[in-house]
Amino acid sequence: MKHVRVRITAHGRAGDIHPMYGVMTEEPFIERATALQWNYTGDALGILHYVVGDADALERTMQEIPVVVGYDIERIDERSCYVYVRDATTDSLQEMFEPISSGGLVIVPPIEYNSDGTVVFSIFGPEDELQDAMDSISVPVDVTVDAVGGLAGTTAAVETPLTDRQREVIETAVELGYYDIPRTTTQKDIAVELECAPSTVAEHLRKAESRVLRAQVV
Repeated sequence: MKHVRVRITAHGRAGDIHPMYGVMTEEPFIERATALQWNYTGDALGILHYVVGDADALERTMQEIPVVVGYDIERIDERSCYVYVRDATTDSLQEMFEPISSGGLVIVPPIEYNSDGTVVFSIFGPEDELQDAMDSISVPVDVTVDAVGGLAGTTAAVETPLTDRQREVIETAVELGYYDIPRTTTQKDIAVELECAPSTVAEHLRKAESRVLRAQVV
């Protein structure tokens, strides 16, 4: 069994494979996007995204795309939102998705859309099936393997998310300016806001930061 970190580059042709693929990787109003969970059935694809960018521009664009059969946006703040999109698939998207979503292979969340137009994701499964899947992608993209490892390499991606309390502490820290440069608040200030001890704030921040950072660098 192997875990591989795969990078797909469409060279500006992502929209030819599927319009929403093009939106997430090529539109200037999208700063960063991540597919958190999805369900692919062959003729339809439902994806839950986290997006940093202009949510209004994204919504206007989705309304003009015929293969987007439904969507829902929940804004987090002025620059970020959760977006659920249900798409009808295209022939090109099926050609790209089916080799990596069949047999014994498992795609491990998240799928990261990068500002340079590349998409990065992890797959785990039998080594021969992984190689066959990479060789079978026939759409106009370049497929490269960034890393190869065992099952442990997928651990951070499927680790338990932040607890409600950790999320509350992180959100309060952001709101009060703890992560501003320069920093405009202290752990003591956060503790006063949350009516707890500074040592409790420090512990929650440390654990939450550890989980977030591990998810980003593995």
